[in-house]
Amino acid sequence: MLFNSIEYLLFLPIVFILYWFVFNKSLKYQNFLIIIASYVFYGWWDWRFLFLIFLSTLVDYFVGQKIYDNRDNDKKAKYWLWVSMIFNLGLLGTFKYFNFFVDSFVDMFHVMGYDIKSTWTLSIILPVGISFYTFQTMSYSLDVYYKKLVPTRNLTAFIAFVAFFPQLVAGPIERASNLLSQITAPRKFNYVQASEGMKLILWGFFKKLVIADSLAPIVDDIFQNYGEHSASTLILGVCLFTFQVYGDFSGYTDIALGTSKLFGIELMSNFKFPNFSRNVAEYWQRWHISLSTWFRHYLYIPLGGSRVSKLKSVRNICIIFLVSGFWHGANWTFIFWGGIHALFYIPVFLMGRNRIYADNVIGENSFLPSFKEILQVFATFSLVTFSRIFFRSPTLTDSFNYMKQIASHFYYEPYVHPMGYRMLDFFILLALFNIYEYLIRKDERRPFKFKSQITRFVLYSMVVLGILLFYDDGANRSFIYFQF
Repeated sequence: MLFNSIEYLLFLPIVFILYWFVFNKSLKYQNFLIIIASYVFYGWWDWRFLFLIFLSTLVDYFVGQKIYDNRDNDKKAKYWLWVSMIFNLGLLGTFKYFNFFVDSFVDMFHVMGYDIKSTWTLSIILPVGISFYTFQTMSYSLDVYYKKLVPTRNLTAFIAFVAFFPQLVAGPIERASNLLSQITAPRKFNYVQASEGMKLILWGFFKKLVIADSLAPIVDDIFQNYGEHSASTLILGVCLFTFQVYGDFSGYTDIALGTSKLFGIELMSNFKFPNFSRNVAEYWQRWHISLSTWFRHYLYIPLGGSRVSKLKSVRNICIIFLVSGFWHGANWTFIFWGGIHALFYIPVFLMGRNRIYADNVIGENSFLPSFKEILQVFATFSLVTFSRIFFRSPTLTDSFNYMKQIASHFYYEPYVHPMGYRMLDFFILLALFNIYEYLIRKDERRPFKFKSQITRFVLYSMVVLGILLFYDDGANRSFIYFQF
């Protein structure tokens, strides 16, 4: 079920009413309702994949018990941890990466002059959100193994933790210490929390429907016909894609966080205005935070992190970014995308500037950013946007041809969309959007935090009007990160 669908707009209030007005006397029944609602939500795409998420849930639930029961026997505890790793990575490997490895194997022999036919590829559909919920269940087993968490004996609560529908298919990737602890605790309706949730949902819909979905046809046209355009149009296309993917993914996150608040649950922040980052390291502290922290806690630190030699630290950084790229999809384009970000990150790390912006935002103590900060943001945005060519292109050949077209047709040419979209309108929209995001940059959870009631009323009216004007039920655009 899509957040941006009529079905969801009917589904959410029904679940909300049942949750607070029918099952509010029993935590067990509330959690059971979460399970039913989450399985209906997930099964709306394809009910057959419910068996996968249920099986993954059961495996890690029992693995957590076994690891804890053998906490004084590291050999046995590690054995059960490997059961979780092999099972979950096996699911990912089968549904997401099997055909990629087979095709890559065939291509390798083709380069060597041998033509072999692939008969081992699987005709299967990638289950929505499989990369998210498998990482969430694995983090539970890993936390139990590292003795950071005592496993729950409450199976109902654990199933609700894994399947919690607001963040099930595109995150944030929650750790049990945050989400499961809230699911096992009694919850009471909080008007202020629910009000903040509704505001986040509204802002998320604006970013998805008005920003991301309005830019999507332009981006699609440019990338699909890149051989026909000049450098100015191709640069425009990848810049607009950067805003599209941000509006799409962070919009989903805002809706997820807001929906969770309606049920008395607080999810972790996943985006903190990454487009205002002053170097690539800060960008990764603000973009898809739950995935970045997952890799840092469960891969980077176990590899030695930055406590080892500089050479090994650089190796660890490369591993993290390459694996992160591969997590995004079974395509060499994503691996190259991850590798490019490693190349961007390493100089920042070697200069010791990878943490200098961790605790402050652009224009921290002033209304306007400094000239230096503006140049830093522009440089970082340019690097990140360049990498998006690989992220958006269907193949590596397309990626390199896209860049070749920019270099060989380096001149300005006004872009005209086949449907006659007036580009000035989009430039004004993006300018206003970025100005507004700059104004609220210090608190990503309160998009309408202004004290004046008149100001808030005007903002609400403009946002709702924008959503009504831009919403196109016929487009039925899914969220970009659903494919991962």
